[in-house]
Amino acid sequence: MKNANKTYRKCTMKQTIKLGRGYESCQAEVEAVVARFDSGGNTVHDGRNTIKTFDTSRGQWNVKRYHRPSLLNRVVYTFLRKPKGLRAFTYPERVLAAGFETPAPVAYVEQRHGGLLDYSFFISEQCPYGRRFYEFGDASVDDCRDIVKAFASFTAGLHEAGIYHRDYSPGNILFDQVDGEWHFSIVDINRMEFGLVDIVKGCANFARLWGQPEWFVQLASDYAAARGADPQECIRLVLEARAKFWKPRARHFNLPYTLRF
Repeated sequence: MKNANKTYRKCTMKQTIKLGRGYESCQAEVEAVVARFDSGGNTVHDGRNTIKTFDTSRGQWNVKRYHRPSLLNRVVYTFLRKPKGLRAFTYPERVLAAGFETPAPVAYVEQRHGGLLDYSFFISEQCPYGRRFYEFGDASVDDCRDIVKAFASFTAGLHEAGIYHRDYSPGNILFDQVDGEWHFSIVDINRMEFGLVDIVKGCANFARLWGQPEWFVQLASDYAAARGADPQECIRLVLEARAKFWKPRARHFNLPYTLRF
């Protein structure tokens, strides 16, 4: 009976694929990666959503499979709202066109069962940067002064361009030094806003990051300088946003350091 159910599911499942710019000839390889998602690849994250990397003829791909939505959300994402994977596939082109780094989209794969959204996959190039902002949780600002300044300038540029990452958290900001300069790439960008980002909203964007008060003070000062804003006001806004986010949540996060306020 179990095999019969699997066969029935395959027969009633419809799969559609959207290919990214420059990857129009890769449909067969995209289909192959999706078909062996459960049995192949290297697992990067296995939780509500699963992320794996696959080596392909076009380099290493990052493949994120979104969990199967509840029945209500299957209806919502089928008829009322774009699925997360589709947003993740669509938004990078806007970010890249504005001159900022994010992994280029390879494909979006959507599976429907009974006419409703089932699993969906977002495939992108693998970002070459190996560092994430988790490392600044208990860092001395003196040891990362140049990174903080470069990151503040990068974020100010995003905001001035009307790009606002709503999940601007340590795991979604990758960075490394290339030819003596710091480069930053944003990932997991299905939660984005495009439009005016004023100073208040911009300062609030740093709230989810890890770091001690001194680190945030420096970040706020550099951000203010990059946007021509009042540094003391930015410091106040950033610290208030940090406290508002972390005070009710810190004990639920198993942080590897003591968070000071």
